[in-house]
Amino acid sequence: MTTTLPTQSERKKFSPPSIPWVVTFVYLIAMLLVPTIALILKAATLSPQRIWEIATSPVALSAYDVTFVTALFAGSINGLAGLIIAWVLVRYDFPFKRILDSLLDLPFALPTAVAGLTLATVYSENGWIGSLFAPFGIKIAFTRLGVFVAMLFISLPFVVRTVQPVLQESEREIEEAAWALGASQWQTFWRVVLPPIMPAVLTGVALGFARAVGEYGSVVIVASNLPFKDLIAPVLIFQRLEEYDYAGATVIGTVMLLISLLMLLAINLLQAWGRRYGN
Repeated sequence: MTTTLPTQSERKKFSPPSIPWVVTFVYLIAMLLVPTIALILKAATLSPQRIWEIATSPVALSAYDVTFVTALFAGSINGLAGLIIAWVLVRYDFPFKRILDSLLDLPFALPTAVAGLTLATVYSENGWIGSLFAPFGIKIAFTRLGVFVAMLFISLPFVVRTVQPVLQESEREIEEAAWALGASQWQTFWRVVLPPIMPAVLTGVALGFARAVGEYGSVVIVASNLPFKDLIAPVLIFQRLEEYDYAGATVIGTVMLLISLLMLLAINLLQAWGRRYGN
């Protein structure tokens, strides 16, 4: 009588959950799923008509506009600037290169309140940079332009750190082959270098955009936080909480949550596209 041992796939199929799996599921449920469900359930206590009124009120629509449109412009500009910076850091050697490379991570480590205080000081009408624009009637701090500058500051590292490793792994021999075949530097960059790194650029832009949308600490200091001027959605949520309007805060928070989930889905699609392109 012979006995057949279970195959490796069968052992995996019938084996009990291991400790890492249990820890993973418990932690994700406690940290992500439960707070998300609690937010949605709190907003669902209101009637659909009341939810629609709060979510589409003029103040909320203005806050969505300032938040998402400004973040989109900041992410797009950082997409171009981050690509150039990553290119310089990877392809060129110059003095203090490592110091500059380290400074790019400053928005990650710097507390957002400190960043907002610094930006408000530098870009105010009496600041080092703001005073240069004041004679032309351009006010940066405590305007929507100040919100834009704050979003630029906190989202730049996402693009650079996403594109930089892709550029480091790119094959220079392909560029040299294109030059040998008569392609100019611009043609080589546009047709040979840019297509493989474009998914990384788009992913960095999406990550920076998502980070800018959720920014609070620096914007609340560098902006005047006035409705229909430069009020962003996260600050509006905090103002609702200060007014003990918890229902209004949760409705606006739910709208932000849904938009954030859509952005995360877009980021995952971009990453999957990049992997398929690389293969």
